Amino acid sequence: MTLFTYKGTTADGKSVTEMVDANDRFAVYEIARQNGHTVSSVSEKKQFSLSRLFNMEKINAALSRVKLDELVIATRNLASMLKAGLALARALTVIERQSRNPRMKQVMQALRESVNKGDPLNEALAKHPKTFSRLYVSMVRAGEESGKLAEALETISLQLERSSNLRKRIKGAMIYPSIVVTVMIIIGILMMIYVMPTITDTFLRLGTELPTTTKLLIGTSQFLSAHGLLAVASVIGFVAVLVTLGRTKRGRSTIHWTLIHLPVIGTMVKQTNSAYTARTLSSLLSAGVDVIGALSITDEVLQNVHFKKVIKDAGTKVEKGEPLSEAFIQNEKLYPVLFGEMILVGEETGQISQMLTEIAGFYENEVEQKTKDLSTIIEPLLMVVIGATVGFFALAMIAPIYSISDSI
Repeated sequence: MTLFTYKGTTADGKSVTEMVDANDRFAVYEIARQNGHTVSSVSEKKQFSLSRLFNMEKINAALSRVKLDELVIATRNLASMLKAGLALARALTVIERQSRNPRMKQVMQALRESVNKGDPLNEALAKHPKTFSRLYVSMVRAGEESGKLAEALETISLQLERSSNLRKRIKGAMIYPSIVVTVMIIIGILMMIYVMPTITDTFLRLGTELPTTTKLLIGTSQFLSAHGLLAVASVIGFVAVLVTLGRTKRGRSTIHWTLIHLPVIGTMVKQTNSAYTARTLSSLLSAGVDVIGALSITDEVLQNVHFKKVIKDAGTKVEKGEPLSEAFIQNEKLYPVLFGEMILVGEETGQISQMLTEIAGFYENEVEQKTKDLSTIIEPLLMVVIGATVGFFALAMIAPIYSISDSI
């Protein structure tokens, strides 16, 4: 038996609310009829249940996230279905069924429900800022207002795909050196904890004067062996301090300034931000978003505070009636000379969007080539670092042996 609550009216028109035990809703209506009541609504009382408390579907949806590649595929499929003449709600249902990601299913279901209620797609998307960026929402809004939603979604999928590929290239170039450095640090720590103590006892028994390098290694080994937890806590604390400082305004500015001025890396940072700026502006302007709005959204897409400052300055200049190219030409230390000059040509010919697309493609290709060159540069540098580290250890171990031989 289940506990139900029904609301209705009596034979003389008075409102009534009753709680009854019944097998199902049909039984509730029968009980109400016998009591002489007309039922207007029936609700089941929710009882405590572990299955409700630990709903794995909801838990998985909360823990998972929509990856950029999944969003690209979903956007492209949605555009294709709309072009084929499928209704928007129906297309969202198809994507919901196709997706294996619990979070994506939940988001698509929410979008479908909002669209069925009559909400525009861009307003439904705006309710999920963790999945759909302001850039995504703005381009969809422009597509809906112009009646070219499918075309706008195709442009969005292309923009997201290019951004994803650019990030993958940069991350791919850093994987190899990160793995090598991490392994080298782990091996060094293990040697300090398990190998050095044995060698240290031998040297101390001889009672000879040890070189400074050997003393440094012995001191580090003794500290790690005696205060391992303190060393780990110190490293964690140091990382936490760096992260905290990196979240402050001045800390972010310092880190981003350093990245811009690093050899090789600095050029990649400039070209990457140039590519993001050009691609975002091009996509928004081609979708029909005004220049001020496009610059505002581009400001949110960029991460480096110094490039964001240039975009804000460009927005201020455009509001005053100055050309868009002016801000970029005046900041040639961040944006390459070609960037501002190409925008200037686009303004003179009335083809800013096309010029920005060409700029984006050019710098994306440049970043791709730089990532390949970076791998070529990093490999010999890593060999030098590894060789220097091994040489330091070898010298620290061999030098005392020579000292002992001289004393004999």
